[in-house]
Parts: sequence; structure tokens; C-alpha cells
Amino acid sequence: MSEKRMKAAASQAVSYRNYRRARDRALTKLSQLYPDTYKELLEREKANDEAEGRKWIDIDGTTNASIASVSARQFTASQSSNLGTNQGNDGGEA
Repeated sequence: MSEKRMKAAASQAVSYRNYRRARDRALTKLSQLYPDTYKELLEREKANDEAEGRKWIDIDGTTNASIASVSARQFTASQSSNLGTNQGNDGGEA
């Protein structure tokens, strides 16, 4: 890789890391302000993952997702309206 490409890749990695840190801090604050809502949404997301075959099998978030279950995912109206846009902040898996 050229030096210019290495710098660009490093810059992008730092930007993404900073974004994730800010996002994680905001999530922590929201979970403290609205603990019941947070727990309810977390349980819903776990159930959705299990229904799609992406059961959480380890603490680090690794899953056993199969390509077929991911491609067969049903999108809600709000999710499908985001298709084609930058989905870097859609709350998906990292």
C-alpha cells in the first residue's frame, strides 16, 4: 500500500473509533436515564437476533449467523426507508 493510502486508512480507523466511543457513551447515558426502556429494547433485539439465526454465543458478541438467515431478513417500513443511505450509525453489529 502506498503511504497516502495508509494514512487515509489510519485516519478512517481513528474517525470510526471516535464515533463508536461517542456512540457507546450516549448509549450508556440513555440506558441510565431510561433503564426500563433500555432493558425492553435489548430483549427485543436479542429475540430478533435469535429469530434470524444470529444467537449470541459469546460475551464478545460473536454469533452463528448463516448467510441464508441474514439474506431472508424482513425489513420494517422504517428500516427499508434507510436503504441506500449511509448506514454507519444504524445501530447494527460492529
